[in-house]
Amino acid sequence: MPLKLSLKPGEKFVLNGAVVQNGDRRGVLLLQNKASVLREKDIMQADEVTSPARRIYFPVMMMYLDESSADKFYDEFAMRLSEFMGATRNPDTMADCVAASRHVMAREYYKALMAARKLVEYEESRIGDVASGLQDSDR
Repeated sequence: MPLKLSLKPGEKFVLNGAVVQNGDRRGVLLLQNKASVLREKDIMQADEVTSPARRIYFPVMMMYLDESSADKFYDEFAMRLSEFMGATRNPDTMADCVAASRHVMAREYYKALMAARKLVEYEESRIGDVASGLQDSDR
């Protein structure tokens, strides 16, 4: 089953390690075989790895983009996931951690990446809650 990407004008994505950019019009790309594809919004640069959940997401992203080098990133992923799981008690978040781990073990890196994305979103929502509380107490 082909993968259909609908692209915005100028949107960038990574296709098997190559950065590709759409032209000045909307476009559609059909991929007929298995390929590693990551949209610009899902790409994290090394300097953006600034929180515990992002330290999980980044090595998973690297495993997905370069499956042949996945072993290089596995230890970092496992250590960061273990730390994160030790710091949270939220059952849904723990389930996302377990899902990420299972997907990595099965070499289903895109699925693991989507589970890790949920961890980043959870963390950002919690940090936002903390920041709001600080601002309210400053008044």
